[in-house]
Amino acid sequence: MINVTLRQLRYFDALARHGHFGRAAEACSISQPALSMQIKELEEALGGLLLERSARQVALTRFGEELSQRVRDILRSVDELGDFARASQDRFAGRLRIGMIPTIAPYLLPKITKNLTRMHPELDIRVRETMTPRLIQELVEGRLDTAIVALPVSEPSLTEVALFDEKFLLVRPGSDEGTPAPSREMMREMRLLLLEEGHCFRDQALSFCNMQSAPPREMLDANSLSTLVQMVSAGIGVTLIPEMAVPVETRSASVSLSRFRDPEPSRTIGMVWRKTSPLARQLLQISEVVCLSAGKVRARPSMRSQRA
Repeated sequence: MINVTLRQLRYFDALARHGHFGRAAEACSISQPALSMQIKELEEALGGLLLERSARQVALTRFGEELSQRVRDILRSVDELGDFARASQDRFAGRLRIGMIPTIAPYLLPKITKNLTRMHPELDIRVRETMTPRLIQELVEGRLDTAIVALPVSEPSLTEVALFDEKFLLVRPGSDEGTPAPSREMMREMRLLLLEEGHCFRDQALSFCNMQSAPPREMLDANSLSTLVQMVSAGIGVTLIPEMAVPVETRSASVSLSRFRDPEPSRTIGMVWRKTSPLARQLLQISEVVCLSAGKVRARPSMRSQRA
């Protein structure tokens, strides 16, 4: 019988993800020598090399690559056992790993955390902020319990629950105050400032303007809505921001805000989690807290949400 521990599997998973002993050790909160020793013992127990070691980084061997996915499946199943035990209790307690996209987290996270802590004081809330593709990957791999994103994500293994719709506003320099909002066609002729590639909000803004991509001469990207608004304040161009970002991002910027004529550009905010998650009932309750935190009325569940 092979003598392998869950601790060794978690250490190997961290090393496979980070590709570096130092970063993996830091993620596991242990020393690098201790991590190296555990990996070596795992290799001895399995009878094969898992890594190709070099001075700067590590790479998985073919055996290591094949083992990596199996280890992730094992760890996800083990975590779901813990979730199953928690779901059977009357109270909602323990670790809750929530992912959020950058165009939501700064504006909703403080309120969500405050409300969840008040309603469920025994929860240990851990937040991960990154772009949608990364959140979905980590959710599928079992490293997150749920994520708050713009729908749809169209991942077959996930449940999607629509929460509320949110309008986009046009941000222009302060000197444009009082002038009518431009049409979609006019927007294509303006210098539209966008978030960098990978942000779903970028794609939504381009879609509203009927643009597949921004012309190279107009490509002025930023990695945050805050930077976009400050660029507009400096007279560099115009941009779109979601309603929830307005109070935070425009309070110290000399800009004007305008709503578009119907149909206004918008996005659907929702929560996603694994269909196999034992915490589905609790996560549905948390979705109500998210709506409360946003000051929104829960959207009627869509057919996509019901099928998921």
